[in-house]
Amino acid sequence: RMFHDDELEESEKFYVGQPRVLLLIYALYNTLVARSEMVCYFVIILNHMISASMITLVLPILIFLWAMLSVPRPSKRFWMTAIVYTEVAIVIKYFFQFGFFPWNKYVDYTKDKPYHPPNIIGIEKKEGYVHYDLVQLLALFFHRSILKCHGLWDEDEKGDSSSNKDDTDDELSLTGGRRDSSASLKSVNLAASVESIHVHFPEQQTAIRRKSSSSVSQLSQRSSFSSHRSKRGKCHGMDLKKTLIISHSAFLLFSSSYSTVKSHCGLCCFRTLQVYVPIRQFFYNLIHPDYSAVTDVYVLMFLADTVDFIIIVFGFWAFGKHSAAADITSSLSEDQVPEAFLVMVLIQFGTMVVDRALYLKKTVMGKVIFQVILVFGIHFWMFFILPGVTERKFSQNTVAQLWYFVKCVYFGLSAYQIRCGYPTRVLGNFLTKSYNYVNLFLFQGFRLVPFLTELRAVMDWVWTDTTLSLSSWICVEDIYAHIFILKCWRESEKRYPQPRGQKKKKVVKYGMGGMIIVLLICIVWFPLLFMSLIKSVAGITNKPLDVSITITLGGYQPIFTMSAQQSQLKDLNQTGFNAFLGSYRGNTAALQFLEGYGKEDITLADLEGNSNSLWTISPPSREKMIQGLLDFSAEFTVVLSWSIQRTLETVYPYYIKAPSDSLAKPIKQLLTGMYCRWENITVSLVKNVSEEGVREWWVLNQLGKRYKTSEESLELFIFSDKVSPPSLGFLAGYGIMGLYASVVLVIGKFVREFFSGISHSIMFEELPNVDRILKLCTDIFLVRETGELELEEDLYAKLIFLYRSPETMIKWTREKT
Repeated sequence: RMFHDDELEESEKFYVGQPRVLLLIYALYNTLVARSEMVCYFVIILNHMISASMITLVLPILIFLWAMLSVPRPSKRFWMTAIVYTEVAIVIKYFFQFGFFPWNKYVDYTKDKPYHPPNIIGIEKKEGYVHYDLVQLLALFFHRSILKCHGLWDEDEKGDSSSNKDDTDDELSLTGGRRDSSASLKSVNLAASVESIHVHFPEQQTAIRRKSSSSVSQLSQRSSFSSHRSKRGKCHGMDLKKTLIISHSAFLLFSSSYSTVKSHCGLCCFRTLQVYVPIRQFFYNLIHPDYSAVTDVYVLMFLADTVDFIIIVFGFWAFGKHSAAADITSSLSEDQVPEAFLVMVLIQFGTMVVDRALYLKKTVMGKVIFQVILVFGIHFWMFFILPGVTERKFSQNTVAQLWYFVKCVYFGLSAYQIRCGYPTRVLGNFLTKSYNYVNLFLFQGFRLVPFLTELRAVMDWVWTDTTLSLSSWICVEDIYAHIFILKCWRESEKRYPQPRGQKKKKVVKYGMGGMIIVLLICIVWFPLLFMSLIKSVAGITNKPLDVSITITLGGYQPIFTMSAQQSQLKDLNQTGFNAFLGSYRGNTAALQFLEGYGKEDITLADLEGNSNSLWTISPPSREKMIQGLLDFSAEFTVVLSWSIQRTLETVYPYYIKAPSDSLAKPIKQLLTGMYCRWENITVSLVKNVSEEGVREWWVLNQLGKRYKTSEESLELFIFSDKVSPPSLGFLAGYGIMGLYASVVLVIGKFVREFFSGISHSIMFEELPNVDRILKLCTDIFLVRETGELELEEDLYAKLIFLYRSPETMIKWTREKT
């Protein structure tokens, strides 16, 4: 025990003996320390999501285009820029909180206006204006303390001090022989400035990477950094030499212009070059790295884009104008495609296609350009265009904030992919890397998504170098998918073997077979169950809001018009409902009808007996109607209408059914038989003579009312059918026959295809060992990625021959002995 230390052992025992909660806190703190830069990124993005102003917009853009692209980590310059910028932002916000500024006098009026200049800039007066900025500053100082604790804060300056000195001497020696004595001081200053630009180029090249080869293992950060510094001690390479030559030429040019135009124009150009050249060199080193830690995070980027796609589909109203109360199901059911939904879906889908193309072409330069365009474009759209479209601030749009946060996750993954480089070989689907039930079901679910498999195959064929035609490419993909599924089943058979001569266990038979039986029965009887339960269990009572009655004699002017609303529409209590059911005891048809209704579905309409309109009939029509009433030999009809006008043989229907549609009709089960009948009403004409003239109206009174009243009135029982909930209305609207035609028959055809035609695919399904065929498919992918296109053709021909020759297929798929 050479390195034995009692104090260390005691410390370890003390740590292990702590409570689990305290150990969890220690672990969380260590995770926080290890990922302190991620904490800073998260706080900066969160601050921008809440503030949503131009002041907070700068740092998120710098994160995605500078910090996350720096190798191996963001430099001290970035963290100092973030700290100083946050401090300046706090001071600016504090300064503009004073009330003497004119825009601070109408804060309540302008605080929700998205295009109010102080709101856009971020200097509006509000409570808690620097809370998140202070948290951001605290996180930045915390990260700085971590870097200083590990000696990484001044690492770049220490590593470059010696090389900076040598480069300065070389530059001064190159330019010293060409200076004028009169402008020597200015020339020295210019030379030092040129040197300050170009001496920092190697700083960006101190990347901790591994060579882009699949056979090279990862290098540790310390060895990589030290080896790179040893390279820089000899020479900075051809790129640095060319840069120094260009710098020397630029210096001569600016030196001459500086002496000619007295430093004004030349100095401006020089300052521009001083900013442009480091940025250009930063992205050049990013695109052409000396080492490449190859990685593949395309799957995670695709998942982030998929989550954003789902957010758009279910929250599209947050990205359009005057559509906050809409939902996608109601819009599509009305054959309307909202513009906001269409634009967002197309943009999101287009970016996913472009990202796939860049991944297949493995072009880091294209990915960098796409990252820059996407970062600037999305930030400009989300924080300057979207608030004007939705007429509300970004900080008040929760769905847009969620979409932006997921997009920031995508930006981080994309920057990590750029920094590490694309993989040199892309072999197959990411779900086919292992052979188990999880990958099997996920892969089959992936293939069930409409047009996704076809779109992926065509895109892969377009952006991958190959000699195969599109049909041949799809053939290889289909064979590979089929062989992968068989491989998963064969591996499951090896993990859970079935001994020969033993019958299947009841758990398997009743578990799998019973589930299939229940599923098939549910599919067959789904429409009946759905239409029955949708209204009886999940149905919503649809009570009438207005009940109107109109009575006409023989087609003349209506004699009676009345409506019942609000307090005139009464609900039955449990006692009244029980008495109502008791009155039909013995009437089978009536009781069967009443089984589908509860007391909450029955409404009693109490209509006033006096008509609410005067009888304005012309005298000739009046005389003619009187003659018709006196002629008992002629037929004289009474028309009673509610919603839809119809002629009745008897006078007054006491019970009316109000179905889910607009056609209300009398309930014949309750209006026929010995226990019930159509009710009679009395009709009388009231004449009122006054100074204004003679006014007439009709008064009706129902004779057989259940609830006796002294006033002339009419009673009407309305039975309201339950309606389906709005969320299931799109299914209930098809009806029973529509559901059978659209659901049961389609699913039945799919199930029939699964149970039939098995005999035609036995030679391709019952393969005992598919390892050789799977290896042949992966070999085709491998030679395609390495550029051996002739070999790709030969292997494809071998695969096709294998499927055309049953004898060869049997030899290839025998079990290994």
